[in-house]
Amino acid sequence: MNIQQLKVFIEMCSGRTLAEAAERLGLKQPTASFHLRKLEEELGMELFRKQSRSLQPNDASAELLPYARRIVFLMEEARDTMKALQSEEYGRLRLGSSYTPATYVMPPYFAAYRERYPKVSFTLVVKQAETALGMLRNYEIDAAIVSLGSMEAEGLIIHPLLPDELKLLLSPRHPLAQKTDITLEDMEEETFLLHELGSTSRTLSDDWAAKVGLTWNRVMELGAIETIKEAIKCNMGIGILPYRSVRREIETGELSMKELHLYENRRYICLAYRDEEQLSPQVRAFITFLNHAMQGQPNSMV
Repeated sequence: MNIQQLKVFIEMCSGRTLAEAAERLGLKQPTASFHLRKLEEELGMELFRKQSRSLQPNDASAELLPYARRIVFLMEEARDTMKALQSEEYGRLRLGSSYTPATYVMPPYFAAYRERYPKVSFTLVVKQAETALGMLRNYEIDAAIVSLGSMEAEGLIIHPLLPDELKLLLSPRHPLAQKTDITLEDMEEETFLLHELGSTSRTLSDDWAAKVGLTWNRVMELGAIETIKEAIKCNMGIGILPYRSVRREIETGELSMKELHLYENRRYICLAYRDEEQLSPQVRAFITFLNHAMQGQPNSMV
């Protein structure tokens, strides 16, 4: 079993054809096929089943994949660490982020990091928080900036950076926008514009509604914060969104913001990384950079 065999295997498990896997790895197709065949021979079992003209991962592949990802990650990290000994600012940093921090909070910090470490290969993938944490556990990314409602995550260290409480948002033209305090009775017949299931915002919104005894009688479920904001502006309903995603619209008067009845904030923008003794130099440098950059910021928890 060697690193090249595992790289071909990982590419094939991502749904790519053999030709696509070979191209991504800079190999010829027969060479990629050879590596895959030798891996199966060494393990003594088939890892893929033929389906039409493609190869589909089988159950054995699903068991091997987490190990393959970790082995490849550690090999590449070891190489980067050795190179980092020659230059402090060399290497790779793969970050994940959920939508709110990636869009409304982190861009200035990412830009400052890029300026401070121009030689580091910096990549960012934006997913739902739980998906990003899963990628972190699977060694697909090195650290994550995510909005969470809980500070507990198996195998990971979670550091809260900033609170990001949920607020009730309305069009300024909505009749309830003129009320100082909006009661549960006021909201019972309203259409709620909510984030999709699985997002931190939706989970905490559902928890809040259950706690105060509010039933979602009419719901429009939307996949993006920007879509929800535009729908609220058009007075299609009322929404529950993170405060940091709507600050600009509140300041310009495009949206009206109200407090949620009996709401206690549990939502925080957090830094997450694996609970391991040996972190890469790039992850350690990013943690130090972010802690320093956020010190003194309003409501910072660093």
